[in-house]
Amino acid sequence: MYLCSIMKYKLIYILLTIATAIQAQTRMTPEDYIKAYKDDAIKEMYLHKVPACITLAQGMLESGNGNSLLCRNANNHFGIKCHKEWGGETYIMDDDSANECFRKYESVLDSYSDHSLFLFSRSRYAPLFELPMNDYKGWCYGLKAAGYATDPRYPERLIELIERYNLQDLNVIENTPKQHIASQTPLKSDLTIREVYRFNHIRFVIAKENDSFYKIAHDFNLELEDILTYNDLSKSDKLYYGQKIYIEKKRRKALEPYHVVQKNETLKSISQLHGIRLSMLCKKNRLKPDDKLKVGDVLYLRQKKNLPK
Repeated sequence: MYLCSIMKYKLIYILLTIATAIQAQTRMTPEDYIKAYKDDAIKEMYLHKVPACITLAQGMLESGNGNSLLCRNANNHFGIKCHKEWGGETYIMDDDSANECFRKYESVLDSYSDHSLFLFSRSRYAPLFELPMNDYKGWCYGLKAAGYATDPRYPERLIELIERYNLQDLNVIENTPKQHIASQTPLKSDLTIREVYRFNHIRFVIAKENDSFYKIAHDFNLELEDILTYNDLSKSDKLYYGQKIYIEKKRRKALEPYHVVQKNETLKSISQLHGIRLSMLCKKNRLKPDDKLKVGDVLYLRQKKNLPK
């Protein structure tokens, strides 16, 4: 009986040792994280103008290089909490308080996209988008000033990561290799397989160099009219490199509850940004598609705007 107990505890010890070793082997290093997600950060820089080095450094810091429970269980790399009226899935865990609500994503790229939208759609971060793309220090201190984090050393910690791993080299869009945007695997028609992404549960692609609406429609066995309709476009609209093109209908609601209008934005660009149909965006805000917007206007994305009494 005594020998059986000893054998049982030895077996438990061996199993725990093996489990610990496996866990240690599967933990991501900073280098692993950069290699795995730098392309996602660059794609977000093309789409939403958040410097890639900022996105990547924040992801490394907030997710513990992809090893945090929130990251592994909810694909949440930036510690973004639910906030009111978040329309996606949720993950509950203890943080500053017990049982706090965090956003849960289908994929890592969804987390990266939502991080960009989180910054872009809130007026307190608007001054950051006026900074040069290579001013990573300005972005780091600006994030802290705008209230992104409570850690007093948050800017310095981001800058240390950026400079230690030379992440600033990813920042300049003009010098970024274009293969970061589209895969280079051979295909019958276009010689490239399009990488398909999801946001707000809608599939989309990123336009390549010398692309066209017709090519995108052909690659997904769609009619040209379908592509134009899904994106609230007309035949006279031009396609530009790096543009987000949905390959199925946008949603009636966005994930975020509202959007604060930034410089040079239109109802159509906001519709594309959040994956909400232009008609529904107009209906919720009692506007017409050609109505002009003013910087600072608040647009409702999930419910109708109430008329003033």
